[in-house]
Amino acid sequence: MGFEVAAHHLILLPIIGLLVATLGTLVGLGGGFILVPILLIMFPDASASTISSISLTVIFLNAVSATVGNYRAGRIDFRTAALLSIGAIPAAAIGALVANNVDRTTFDFFMGLMLLLGSLYVLWRSYKAQAMQWWNFQVPNREITERIFNGRSFRIRFYVNTLMASAISPISGFISSFFGIGGGVVNVPAMTFLLRMPPRVVAPTAMLLLVLTSSSSLITRILTDQYQEGWVRAMLLGIGALLGAQIGIYLSSRVNQKFILILLSISMSLVGIRQILVGI
Repeated sequence: MGFEVAAHHLILLPIIGLLVATLGTLVGLGGGFILVPILLIMFPDASASTISSISLTVIFLNAVSATVGNYRAGRIDFRTAALLSIGAIPAAAIGALVANNVDRTTFDFFMGLMLLLGSLYVLWRSYKAQAMQWWNFQVPNREITERIFNGRSFRIRFYVNTLMASAISPISGFISSFFGIGGGVVNVPAMTFLLRMPPRVVAPTAMLLLVLTSSSSLITRILTDQYQEGWVRAMLLGIGALLGAQIGIYLSSRVNQKFILILLSISMSLVGIRQILVGI
């Protein structure tokens, strides 16, 4: 099967983009961990670089849309996002260069391992994360003002360890770019359990960081001629992702996230096992 756009893709891909962006924004992990396995199954003839490039394009559009909504709500910690981006942006460029030298079989295998590890984290998070306390006893060095309904607002004050944030960022940037999954599965647990940021601030800040790292990776891929096919697919997926991000923000406080995380974990583990078997 070639890598042409079939007629049914004109309808199917925007729907997939909408669902992936909705779920990814809803659980605060981005949509890459959901989208890349779908693309690997749908397009077995595409190269690893093409798959990750398409995913990163959709992630970029999803993250931009979500960041606009989060900015209006005042939930983004811009200082921490800027701090994390210092190491993550160059690491994302390196990840893009490395991905260009990896064959599809190897990519399938390591993507399967990442999915299995990610599924364990998502399952653990569904049971434990909500019970953990985020505050610490350090003097706060961050303050944001969240805007809520009826024009009301409230301040969130917290502490972020600058040295630890600097150490985390290159890891998330490389993984995000190499696999094309976005950095949510690394950034969200790191911000929550290592930097101990408030849950209401973590996902919006991670989304802004995704805008920066996905931009770095995509620019690198374009300049090195990695992104020569897949643009039409990416745009079709992106149409749905732009709307799905806003739906995810709307639903985030209205649905049972624990149930969704459990289903997501099961799906990720099944697809992860499949990709490992394909890559062996």
